Amino acid sequence: MQTATVGPDGAQMRWVETSGSEPARVYVHGLGAMSAPYFVPVATRPELAGHRSLFVDLLGFGLSDRPAAFGYTLDEHATALARALDAAGVRAADVIAHSMGGAVAIVLAHHRPDLVRRLVLVEATLDPNPPPTAGSSGVASYAEDEFLSTGHARTLDRVGPHWAATMRLADPVALHRTALGLMAGSRPTMRHMLERLPMPRTFVQGGRSGPVVGADDLTAAGVTVVTVPDAGHNVMLDAPEAFTRAVVAALAVAAQPVG
Repeated sequence: MQTATVGPDGAQMRWVETSGSEPARVYVHGLGAMSAPYFVPVATRPELAGHRSLFVDLLGFGLSDRPAAFGYTLDEHATALARALDAAGVRAADVIAHSMGGAVAIVLAHHRPDLVRRLVLVEATLDPNPPPTAGSSGVASYAEDEFLSTGHARTLDRVGPHWAATMRLADPVALHRTALGLMAGSRPTMRHMLERLPMPRTFVQGGRSGPVVGADDLTAAGVTVVTVPDAGHNVMLDAPEAFTRAVVAALAVAAQPVG
């Protein structure tokens, strides 16, 4: 396990890392999740193995610290992630990010394009105020005091055993504030940032999740949109072989050298 001081009061971000060739691959989890359980099974498949890979847990989640003085906005998460990658000596990485982590990765690429060589987004949140079906909407529907007193337990019961297994390890304050940050979005929005980023970008959607909102505009902006049939929001878990093929294709796109 690797660590870096990235937040207030010496807060540490932690990640599991495997050795291999460069460029590094950085995997970023979604809300209430951890990177290793969601990504290691696909990242270690023969088609993707062999590269240096960092399975990062954002502040407030998984193995990382839970600083009370941290705001847990998208910008703050992206800044903390950038500090961790700087400390790890990572530059021009291939970033593969899921859901809320995808939103953080977009903000990271917007502010620190030197850190991101290619961007692979898995059902990333692109717009503020996601629909009521989104997990973040359910968490953010509570006031913070209410979430801490009753909402957290109700949410764990509602989301099912797989998601609850990692969500219960997240700090409830971090979970709630991150959900609020995701609802608020970024300025400009994550979608507008994504459409203007210079590096190769791929957006992977599960077929059971329905069509990608604004897919034509994303394609026109140079974003490759891939739909994986018979997969839901957790594409990498629902259809690992098809997801791996999509990632391999995304990482085969030539990237411009970072100056």
